[in-house]
Amino acid sequence: MLNMLKQAQGILDTTKGMDFLPLLLLRAYLVPVFWMAGVQKLNNFESTVSWFGNSEWGLGLPLPLLMTVLVIIAELGGAILLAIGLAVRWVSIPMMFTMIVAATSVHLKNGWLAISTGQGLFATERTMGAIERLDRMKAILKQHGNYEWLTENGSVVILNNGIEFAATYFVMLLVLFFMGGGKYVGVDYWIERRVMANS
Repeated sequence: MLNMLKQAQGILDTTKGMDFLPLLLLRAYLVPVFWMAGVQKLNNFESTVSWFGNSEWGLGLPLPLLMTVLVIIAELGGAILLAIGLAVRWVSIPMMFTMIVAATSVHLKNGWLAISTGQGLFATERTMGAIERLDRMKAILKQHGNYEWLTENGSVVILNNGIEFAATYFVMLLVLFFMGGGKYVGVDYWIERRVMANS
């Protein structure tokens, strides 16, 4: 039994040479997320500034114009730098800050869940109430709409807009902050190799 465990461990150890893959995949996952978020804010610049600054129906953040510009730079610039693997640890900092602001100013009041659910550890009165409304919505659509066509490409859900996604992106960025962009497939790695070779 002990020999089998040692052999199994030996097989696992052979994967250490590919430890760059998880970091590459984290970067590849985050690039379109932040790129699309930045593009959306850029394309709707004036309304984003208004939403950031208005305390009645928006976030009520100070210096909304500056905040909007900084967020767009962090998201678009961050996506580009993550894609090429340049300054990955540095760019993770403003991107994590953006996720903290998003989580605390937009999503926190809605709890954890991104999508409403009626049961489970993170279900709340809000999400359970949303499921009641979702069931009613489905009944109306089944009676008065082409429900099969409407749901052909995905289920009907109610967005809860909790901190789930912002927290997940923060954790992914935190890993990149501590570990960097990984070996072989990023500019940082080749710069570091060059510097080490010349020192």
